[in-house]
Amino acid sequence: MYGYRRDLDMLRDRRFALLLVARTVSVLGSSFAPVALAFGVLALPGATATTLSVVLTAEALPMVAFMLVGGVIADRLPRQRVMMAGEILNAVAFSCLAAMLLTGWTPLPALVTAAALTGVAMAVLFPALTGIVPDVVAADRLQTANALLGLGANVSRVAGVVLSGAAVVLLGGGWALAVSGAMFAVAAVLIAALRLTPAERAAAGRHSVLADLRDGWREFVSRQWLWVVVAQFSVLVMAVQAAHGVLGPLVAKEHLGGAAAWSAVLAGEAVGMIGGVLVALRLRPRRPILLCTLLTLPTALPYLLLGLGTPLWTIVAGAVVMGVCFDVFGVLWNTTMQREIPADSLSRVSSYDALGSLMFGPLGLMVAGPVAIAAGPRPALLGCAAVVVLSSLAALLSPGVRGLRAPEVAREAVPSAEPS
Repeated sequence: MYGYRRDLDMLRDRRFALLLVARTVSVLGSSFAPVALAFGVLALPGATATTLSVVLTAEALPMVAFMLVGGVIADRLPRQRVMMAGEILNAVAFSCLAAMLLTGWTPLPALVTAAALTGVAMAVLFPALTGIVPDVVAADRLQTANALLGLGANVSRVAGVVLSGAAVVLLGGGWALAVSGAMFAVAAVLIAALRLTPAERAAAGRHSVLADLRDGWREFVSRQWLWVVVAQFSVLVMAVQAAHGVLGPLVAKEHLGGAAAWSAVLAGEAVGMIGGVLVALRLRPRRPILLCTLLTLPTALPYLLLGLGTPLWTIVAGAVVMGVCFDVFGVLWNTTMQREIPADSLSRVSSYDALGSLMFGPLGLMVAGPVAIAAGPRPALLGCAAVVVLSSLAALLSPGVRGLRAPEVAREAVPSAEPS
């Protein structure tokens, strides 16, 4: 109890509390957006699944294309201002989408342009968020800060899934998107109130963008543990996207009773992610990246159970385990990056991390349908589980993954912690 009280004492730090609330509100806005946008677009006259696909692709491609540039910007400029710019851009883009849906003026090029702005905003926000945490909290509180930020984000995701559906039903997609835009605006105001001192802000860059990207790449590839796990996740995320986006819902529809069953699986994962925060708050492993990689092995469990045709309750339990593992992984991974990567290149390195981890995700979505038709969704899910396990075992072969130790300064005195 002493340890958890000490963790919650961080909420008395004005700047961290502002960052936590800003991040929580922003994630709630992001959680509102997908449901509101999907049903808002599909409700348009003449709209089809292809229309929605075009709009969502317009959102996804700029996020990938501008991720590295977002890292350069966040390392050159004060990260507080970069985050403000990203939140404001999101607020403007979603407000424009809301206005179009509410007024009925919805030409596809306009929808695509507004959706693309949201992708650019996310590419700006993510690297800046990773880099700003060490600017706000002391080095020995990084893991606690990341865990609390994860708790706020996870609660927002769960609330967003529930509230966004109700908002679309009661108010319509346009008004739901307007609520989302308002949340991003609130997040921007909260970030503006952080008032970081000049000494805590990133110094302005003096090199070209390409030179900055080369410097960030050198930092990235010079750490074996970093590029090996990112390579692992490029494959793992491909399998997860295929299973979560296509194969899991197919099995739920054909064998488990439909959308309600799949919602139960997703709810189990969300509960696990919230519970994972409690584990991450107290866990202080001596070899954090080794533990991170070991934690990716159980994430194959729900796909294995779906593929084997076990009862729904076992699949939900597997999803809970997955949520715990992914949440603990995220906290330990972000904390290790913030400790090991120099502050002046942290955002660029995190942008390479995000780009590498996510780049094959769309491929998983593309091939999942044809594979399900050719082999069946359950065998395809077993294949996804195998990909997750094999990619994790391959990463464990790396000496850098197994050998990286947490610095003593980062190991807080936690009486209840056990060495890994």
